[in-house]
Amino acid sequence: MTPLGHLLIGSQFAFNTGFFAVLPYLAEHLTGTLGLSGAVVGLVLGLRTFSQQGLFVVGGLLTDRYGPRPVVLVGCALRVAGFCWLAAATSVGTVIGAVTLVGFAAALFSPAVESEITREALRIEHAGGPRRTRTLARFAAGGQAGALIGPAAGSLLLAWGGDTAFRSACFTGAAVFVLVLAAHTLLMPRKDGNESGTPPGGGGVKPTVRLVLGNRRFLRLTVAYAAYLLAYNQLYLALPAELERSTGSQAALGWLFTLSATLVVCASGPVEKLAATRLDHPGAARTGLLVIAGSFAAAALLRHLEGIWAALAFTVLLTLGQILFLPATRAMLPDLVDHRHLGLFTGALSSLSALAVLAAGAPIGALLGLGGSLPWLILGALPLLTLTTVPTTAPRERGRSTATPGRRGP
Repeated sequence: MTPLGHLLIGSQFAFNTGFFAVLPYLAEHLTGTLGLSGAVVGLVLGLRTFSQQGLFVVGGLLTDRYGPRPVVLVGCALRVAGFCWLAAATSVGTVIGAVTLVGFAAALFSPAVESEITREALRIEHAGGPRRTRTLARFAAGGQAGALIGPAAGSLLLAWGGDTAFRSACFTGAAVFVLVLAAHTLLMPRKDGNESGTPPGGGGVKPTVRLVLGNRRFLRLTVAYAAYLLAYNQLYLALPAELERSTGSQAALGWLFTLSATLVVCASGPVEKLAATRLDHPGAARTGLLVIAGSFAAAALLRHLEGIWAALAFTVLLTLGQILFLPATRAMLPDLVDHRHLGLFTGALSSLSALAVLAAGAPIGALLGLGGSLPWLILGALPLLTLTTVPTTAPRERGRSTATPGRRGP
């Protein structure tokens, strides 16, 4: 692993640690301490999601134009400001402003870091190092390790009780991002964006939209990624409902989340090594979708058993599918797009998929309300339907990309 690779993986770990030390406890703070209504809390959380996932494409565009370093630094600075503002926010308007700023900071940071780790994974692979999915799997494991440690750190701070507990968690999260900002300021190399200094597509919104929508192979990958993201989102929708049905409470939910994060941290390396000996990147992505579909089928078949067996099988299989699918998808992206636009397409992949999840949220909620095994089987069919949308890497592109890593295209 190169120094830049270590920096990016470490910053992803720290970023998620600081994020998950605060955000899981935001709803309780808004309803309990500030006394906001459920409708307002839902609005706040929805705005945070939109300002983050929905604006990933903006962070990607800026990364392509100015290079990853300034975008990462601005993202860290905004996240520090957002958490400090959130600590002091007491009205609806200030809470909305702070949470939107926190989300937009991630919309800058994440596409810049994700596109740069993809470039670095390619450099390592082309220099004779391990396959690019090895680096990308380590990056995913670093993020999940932060997701595992962050809530525990936040719960310790919140154990102090009272108003000051949430503020302390916010300031602790801000301090983590100050460290990330300092590390990237000192260690991240300076890189230029596009030579032209203009956004991809020649400038303007319409050319950029045409660039994305005109890449059919990328859109096919986006369909598969949206199906994955929709399935993964059921950890927060279908899984709690299943626990409530089978056990009468959601007490085991935290343990299952911990199990999922631990599996990603511990199993990413071995699973990637096994996949690398048997599967190419599209094959690993399709296998991941099959395992994800199997997680829903297993839950449907085990629902008649007492206890959490259905929920446990769903969590384990879904996580294993994620371990296979996510690095493979990220590894395929450079073979589908011009490297000058990697930031744009990295952001667009997340933004378009998030829009699909948003559109499907209400119908899936209604579907789960029907009860029984049928909703699980229908949800499991979605990843199967997208197996054929995973684009096959052309023979001339296998082992290399459409542009040489580390240099700008013509």
